[in-house]
Parts: sequence; C-alpha cells; structure tokens
Amino acid sequence: MATPSAPAAPAAAAAKTNRIGLDVLPYRGSKTTLCAGCGHNAISERIIDACYELGIHPHRIVKLSGIGCSSKSPAYFLGQSFGFNSVHGRMPSIATGALLANRTLQAIGVSGDGDTASIGMGQFIHLMRRNLPLVYIIEDNGVYGLTKGQFSAMADQGSKAKNGVINDLPALDICAMAIQAGATFVGRSFSGDKKQLSEMLKAALAHRGTVMLDVISPCVTFNDHEGSTKSYKYVKEHEEPLQEVSFVPSYEDIHIDYDPGTTTAVTLHDGSQLRLKKLGRDYNPLDKVGALHTLTETYEKGEVLTGVFYVNTEKPDFSALLNLVDEPLATLPESKVRPPKAVLEQVMEGLK
Repeated sequence: MATPSAPAAPAAAAAKTNRIGLDVLPYRGSKTTLCAGCGHNAISERIIDACYELGIHPHRIVKLSGIGCSSKSPAYFLGQSFGFNSVHGRMPSIATGALLANRTLQAIGVSGDGDTASIGMGQFIHLMRRNLPLVYIIEDNGVYGLTKGQFSAMADQGSKAKNGVINDLPALDICAMAIQAGATFVGRSFSGDKKQLSEMLKAALAHRGTVMLDVISPCVTFNDHEGSTKSYKYVKEHEEPLQEVSFVPSYEDIHIDYDPGTTTAVTLHDGSQLRLKKLGRDYNPLDKVGALHTLTETYEKGEVLTGVFYVNTEKPDFSALLNLVDEPLATLPESKVRPPKAVLEQVMEGLK
C-alpha cells in the first residue's frame, strides 16, 4: 500500500506592494545607531511610510543632510536612494547644486535645530527665498545632541538643561522666519504624532517648492527631563493642533467625512489635495499675514502649535525662475552647455 504523502506546506503570503509594485523593503535603510527612543527614528519611519504609500520610486529621491544626530538619520531610510552628507550648516548649497543638475530628482533634506538655526542660518534663509523644490525637515530637539546637550538657537527661553543651567535667550521662531523668507509650504508636527506627521509628509512630497517642516523630536538623552520644554511630557501637555490634516493623493479616490464649512482644501501641483480640518478656529493656510499672526500669538502663550501654517501653490519654484530646460543638465551634451569659441572670444574682446 502506498504511504500517503504529507500535506503540502502552505505557500508564503505574498508581500504587500504599493502602486508601483514595490514592497516596503526598498524604502528602508540601515539599522539605526541613534539612542533608543529618539524621536528622530520615528520621523525616519514616517518618511518610509509616506514614500511607500505614495509609490515614489526610491531611485528618484536624493537625501541630503548636514552635521548632527538629525543628519545621521538619512542612513536609516530609503537605502536605495541617492544621498549626500554635507558639512555643518551647508546642506542647502548641496541641495541646490543637485537639483539644478537634475531637476527630475525629488529631494528630502534633513537637518537639526543646531545645524539650521546657528551655523546654517544664512544658507537656510536663502534656500527659503529661492523656493527650491525640496522637503526640508528640521528634527528639532532644542540641543546639540552630539556634543553633550548644549542649548541650540531654537531652545525655549527658561528651559532647563540636563546639568541644571537655565536658557536665558529667546528662541528663534523658525516657522515664522521660513514664511517671511519665502517658503511655500510651512508646518510643524511632533515626532510622537504618527497620524499628523504621516499626512503632512505625504502632502509635502506632492508640493512643488520649498517645504519647511519643524518636527519637535525630543532628545531622550539630553532633553527629556523635568524642566525641558521639548520633552515628550511637555509637548504632549502643551501641544495645540491647528487642524486635523488629511492628504488625498491624486491617483486614489478617497472620501473623507467632514462637516460643510469646516475644511479648507488646497490643490497641490500634482493635482493632489491637502484638506485641513478645522479644530475650533477659523484658519486659512493661504493667508500669509494670518499665519504669521497665529504663530506670534501662540508663541507668546507658550503653546506648541502644530499643523500646516502656510501654503502657496502659485509662486514659481527655483527651476522655473531660472528658466531651466526640462532635461537634467547632467545629461545635456557639451554642445548645449559650453559656449562656442566665437562667443568666448567675443566676451574676452569686450574685457579689453
């Protein structure tokens, strides 16, 4: 008698894929070396989720950063993307060069409050005014984490350091500065608010222009103690969401339930919509003056205001201002990028 064969092992479940047929693995990076519980790791996870859910090809993304704990984090997401870790405060220059050479790339810049608001402030301001198509994320913990927790220029006045020192200097309001300088999408979130940050990142990636997101990201080693104004406990107790953020991608028809008259819809450059649900205040993110007033008002109250503060989809981005051709400059033949000898001779003649 024939021996009955053993039942076949169940087939492994197929990995879930996004709209371009990729699973989540190509969107991940190396294993993090940051402190356990660091808010920066949560931000990296949200970037992974946003890029995967939107179906952005990893090879079309360039990651850029400066120096600091925050600037290490691009190693932990989008491992198959291009990347460049620049010197302290100089990430905007590298980003500008990369995007002018190849305008088909989508750029994500990660910086810290020290990298941005101290040594990098000059570059930051000019990046905002040029409206370079870049998602600029500030992982904001109020300290220099790599050099033992000194206050940054964005540390709140009155905040206590781990060694007991009180910060006597007022903080820079980086969101108000970005709006004034010319950024066309400005908002703030909290690394511990998964839903808000995820939706905000997806909307940011669909925007054509400079996006500046200030993400409060507590430093568990140097700035998560009693007396810190950027600790998990303090932010959770003082956070005041400006609106509930939902993002509707252009390629997917999603219906959101909301009461008439309570939502402001902003159409982004790729046709996607950013829908901002009002939470008890009449707020218009298209109003630049109103955005600055709201930020000033809540800053004086000591509140951590989160949400999308300002969006402008009409202002041309830097590539359009320079009248660049559609093709990446790096792919153009020499005949198109190098002036002929006769033109050079004419220039030299005019200098005599």
